[in-house]
Amino acid sequence: MAHYLIGDIQGCDAPLARLLAKIDFSPSRDTVYLLGDLVNRGPASAAVLRRLMAYGDAARCLLGNHDLSLLAVACGHRPPHRNDTMDEILQAADRAELLEWLRRRAMAIHAHGVLMVHGGVLPQWDLAQTLALAAEVETVLRGPGLDGFLAQMWGNQPDHWEDGLQGADRLRVIVNALTRLRFCTPEGVMDLKASGGLHQAPAGMLPWFDVPGRRSAGVCIAFGHWSTLGYLRRPDLIALDTGCVWGGCLSALRLDASSAGAHELIQEPCEQAQAPGE
Repeated sequence: MAHYLIGDIQGCDAPLARLLAKIDFSPSRDTVYLLGDLVNRGPASAAVLRRLMAYGDAARCLLGNHDLSLLAVACGHRPPHRNDTMDEILQAADRAELLEWLRRRAMAIHAHGVLMVHGGVLPQWDLAQTLALAAEVETVLRGPGLDGFLAQMWGNQPDHWEDGLQGADRLRVIVNALTRLRFCTPEGVMDLKASGGLHQAPAGMLPWFDVPGRRSAGVCIAFGHWSTLGYLRRPDLIALDTGCVWGGCLSALRLDASSAGAHELIQEPCEQAQAPGE
């Protein structure tokens, strides 16, 4: 039995198939944790979803910003971006099944001593609060209020967390932190536009995981979303978006603490699906 973290797939099913073969993945024995952005920009998003659906509980998937974007486009609340590759899903005969499965994925997972999110964690949040806030969004995504939520989900304001936030503002901050966060101020004000590397923080900003005194500092956090950061491994941090859709690689990290291959990194080169900057 083995457990693996896998970074952003973004509709690149062929590299995913090769990576799973390389790690000898068996859904009857192993578990893979996908860190979000399952779909979009790559050539085979529907195939990725069908593959992961077929694995059942052996594939535990987070929602990323591209996955939420697909749901919003499908509900008519967001126009497709010019570089989106969602039509295969939107026009599929099993569209309803694919979207229904997607809306029931997680916003955060805590397993094997690792907190998993797609984007980041605000400095005011500890492990328990992060999971509780993620659950608030999951409840709305899976409930009858999905359409109204998606209609108000997008936007960069409010740009910081306050415990008293309510309604759409509260949910928007949670979504933005968990799926879009890279940089923030020491007080937790988010910059949701900058996408440069570790040393390209906007003035007054830090990578969210380097904010002094963040309340989640005692927890190992795994995330994707940040392809310009690439693979980063620290005792308290695992970054696994290694730019598959841009022609980088798809990365898996074995989590088994007691095995000889514990924390082994396995990577599969990817065909470039989009040019950098698109």
